[in-house]
Amino acid sequence: MRRRELISLIGGAAAAWPLGVRAQQPTPPVIGFLHSQSPDGFTEPLRAFRQGLKESGFVENETVAIEYRWAETRTDQLPALAAELVRKRVAVIVAFSPPPALAAKAATTTIPIVFNSGDDPVRLGLVSSLARPGGNLTGINFFVGELAAKRLELLRELVPGAARIALLLDPSAGEITEITLRDVETAARAKGLQIQVLNVQTSREINAAVASFGREQPDALFVGPGPLPAPAAPR
Repeated sequence: MRRRELISLIGGAAAAWPLGVRAQQPTPPVIGFLHSQSPDGFTEPLRAFRQGLKESGFVENETVAIEYRWAETRTDQLPALAAELVRKRVAVIVAFSPPPALAAKAATTTIPIVFNSGDDPVRLGLVSSLARPGGNLTGINFFVGELAAKRLELLRELVPGAARIALLLDPSAGEITEITLRDVETAARAKGLQIQVLNVQTSREINAAVASFGREQPDALFVGPGPLPAPAAPR
């Protein structure tokens, strides 16, 4: 699924929650938006998110308001940001990735929370089960951790001669990053590949990593899960 479709689906799910609220109050419902990164490099996903809302009948600053909270890669700030959204009595909280979702879950048991996750949300403690999430959380799960080895296999098929793989990982993604690293390293050893791990969180770090490719000359790039901002194009 492409990123635009992902954000549109989350937007549609988020928009479905406050319909009853909108009928009861004269002012537009407010969506809380919680992200562990910064808006830098997130322009396209934001555009798709707003488009998803629009397709569900919610236009920002017209029929719905959005309160944005960005942790700017400081995940320790997520609990306070989530608490701010709760105090504002938003109709729903959209949490991108598990860390914001967990912070939102800890902040409220009544406000609906819509999340996306690359890891098993049951194991993370976000929901009780996939069939019956329970509580006030629902979302989309991609199981990218379990697919890490398969992605490496596909990458090798695309670049048959690849021997050195650069692996971009976001430490703020937490356990899913650890799982991805473990699975990729295991698969790489089995295939005789060399993995160069680059831990990045900010746009500056990602751009520095991309710039290093000219020196290190990896044969291919594997991007791990997490809300990584987009890098600048390599020169």
